Amino acid sequence: MTEELELFDVTIVGGGPAGLYTAFYSGMRDLKTKIIEYGPELGGRMLIYPEKMIWDVGGVTPILCEQLIARLEEQARTFDPTIVLNQKVEGLEKLQDGTFMLTTATGEKHHTKTVILAIGYGVLTMQKLEIEGADRYEVTNLHYTVQELDVFRDKHVLISGGGNSAVDWANELEPIAASVTVVHRRNDFGGLEKNVIKMKESSVDVRTPYEVVQLHGNEDMIDHVTISHSETGEMERISVDAVIVNHGLKCDYGALTEWGLEMEDDVAVVNAKRETNIPGIYGAGDFIDHESKVRYIAGAFTDGVLALNSAKLHIDPDAPKAAYVSSHNIRFKERNKQLGLHDEDYREVKG
Repeated sequence: MTEELELFDVTIVGGGPAGLYTAFYSGMRDLKTKIIEYGPELGGRMLIYPEKMIWDVGGVTPILCEQLIARLEEQARTFDPTIVLNQKVEGLEKLQDGTFMLTTATGEKHHTKTVILAIGYGVLTMQKLEIEGADRYEVTNLHYTVQELDVFRDKHVLISGGGNSAVDWANELEPIAASVTVVHRRNDFGGLEKNVIKMKESSVDVRTPYEVVQLHGNEDMIDHVTISHSETGEMERISVDAVIVNHGLKCDYGALTEWGLEMEDDVAVVNAKRETNIPGIYGAGDFIDHESKVRYIAGAFTDGVLALNSAKLHIDPDAPKAAYVSSHNIRFKERNKQLGLHDEDYREVKG
């Protein structure tokens, strides 16, 4: 079976920011690369928030999530990696020659020298509002994500949640909605401090500690919401045009938890080189934790670089520890020619 399958140097499981940038960097290191993504398209968790504004990627001015996905995908395809969609990796077998055989839920097999796990929090599902009958409003004005901001223009919006996304949506919607009310069952918010302050100093009506306990409306639309004070039990009824619920995501790693990876608090433990406890398997992005972990997209990029460098040295112990920067990397000389850029162009800019 292994002779019939194409052998890759690196197989990246997961097509989110960590996986996409790792694929690009793998090309810089001249490795034969494959990405396997469970979903029908690349982008990972970012696909949930296409109109969310991203501010914290180095060198990139504020950009819509969907635009950042497009740029990351374009960059990832620079060195023509093999991209496989709609396959969920489940099985792992280490072969006698030290390579790995990955098996997906549908039985497809993938042969690889190394594996980089960039699976985020696995297969994600939204935490639903646990109120009887809530599901019937999901096709109208009960939302678990925001696909288009303009849908909420001039409407009275209630947001239930207190994490980063809930705070971000409150700030994004405040200028265009008729009103925004945020209901959170704790007094403290989990969002970035600067964004929380911005929300509290705006016209957003912040209700803590409260939680949504009842939805009122006809068969199709919610028109009122009852909220309850988490400590006193005091009830209040609020008129709404739309409800956004952001109670977090449920993660499911499936059969990967049976591989023997060292896990702690639902993430894989890696060392400074992004090595897992299984030689030849590395991690990047939200799936991993280590002493200096930074849970930003920029941190995921760094994870990917370090994981890939470790994979390169696993394959070729005599290889350089890292790739040359793009201005000195031979793999970019031909690419620069394709873009119409030559050495004299750089001299003119420098001069």
